[in-house]
Amino acid sequence: MAEQELPSLTFLGTNGWYDTATGNTVCALIRTRRWDIVLDAGNGLYKLDRYCDGKKPVFILLSHFHIDHIAGLHTLVKFRFGKGLTICAQKGARKVLRKFVARPFTVPLDKLPYPVKIVELPSEKSRLPFPVETLPLVHADPVLGFRLELEGKKLAYITDTGYCHNALKLARGADLLITECAHLPGETNPLWPHFNPETAACLAKEAGAGRLVLTHFSAERYHKPGLRAMALRLARKTFPDTAAARDGLTVSL
Repeated sequence: MAEQELPSLTFLGTNGWYDTATGNTVCALIRTRRWDIVLDAGNGLYKLDRYCDGKKPVFILLSHFHIDHIAGLHTLVKFRFGKGLTICAQKGARKVLRKFVARPFTVPLDKLPYPVKIVELPSEKSRLPFPVETLPLVHADPVLGFRLELEGKKLAYITDTGYCHNALKLARGADLLITECAHLPGETNPLWPHFNPETAACLAKEAGAGRLVLTHFSAERYHKPGLRAMALRLARKTFPDTAAARDGLTVSL
């Protein structure tokens, strides 16, 4: 397991929709001294044990229940989380997750080799040991955006949304802003809202964020690494301190 300066953020999956040679579906790990916090559980989740030894409490924050954000949950049985797992998601999460992570699809949550708790946000956020703010975003189905304060750093995670006031509120003054970049430059779709590189960069600039990282690149649109590089160049014209995530990328917080 690679040693990294903590707190740190490692991208385990950076695709939206489906896996390709460019990456797995969306998943990222925040490592702190006290907790390991996972942002979404796409297929990149299977790589979690490369960076997380299970000796700290593990938390998974799910933005929503589209398959590319929860497909990796079927790999939970491979892990050994000695301090347990807490899965955090929007209202109704208990019903959804106990149906999805269950037979005949996979090993049920209550049969995993460690204890699992489900926390519904925002109503139960007091059950979490770290500060987290959630707000609804704008998408085809209900989505939560997240803002966390960890070891003196503010991190915002905003995915599967079009531009909206809540995205700006979560991003305001964040040391690190993580947004999706599913659409190509100039592309919009009001019926299925997503960010393009210009939207992400404008949000970071308007919010006064410290750094921006783009992830959740549409597997169909960004089918070659060069297309991510193109999106990065365009975003940097508006917000220079931008990076394009790739599977395995680690950044310090």
